[in-house]
Amino acid sequence: MKRISPVLLSVLALAGAAAGFLLDHAMTTAGRATFTPSILLSIFLVLLALAVLALAWPIRRSTRSAGRPPVNPFRALRIAMLARASSLVGAVITGFGIGLIAYLLSRPITPPIGSIIATAVAALVLTIAAVIAESFCLLPGNGPHDPDGLTGPRLEDDDDDHSRTAADPGH
Repeated sequence: MKRISPVLLSVLALAGAAAGFLLDHAMTTAGRATFTPSILLSIFLVLLALAVLALAWPIRRSTRSAGRPPVNPFRALRIAMLARASSLVGAVITGFGIGLIAYLLSRPITPPIGSIIATAVAALVLTIAAVIAESFCLLPGNGPHDPDGLTGPRLEDDDDDHSRTAADPGH
């Protein structure tokens, strides 16, 4: 399993921006009010970012400290997947908010956009926190065959990517 790709996050943010821009355009041409997310969405996104970091921190302590008991690999994988999903959602919502802002700023009369900016910033915070939390779930080194960490970190379940036989223990 590899780290989340910045290119994927950028593509999702661009897709979200297009969706936000087109949604506001469609609502305006239909004679409806533009879409404005609630401020509670921003609060929820920041709380989610804090929760993801809080869940990933014990994994980091366990993998980086010598005296700590080992962490359950399934728990580490679940938290890594939560972090990955949170980064994807954060990227889409960041782009969506930017798309809403872009559409509203293209209008002759600019409505209040405070909650939209707060949502975009909170989603960006979620994306960054989730990428950091995913890195917390990385093991130092490249597994048991590289205990010194010379080839870089790997995710907890990275053994699936290596084809080893019973005769090759990976030393």
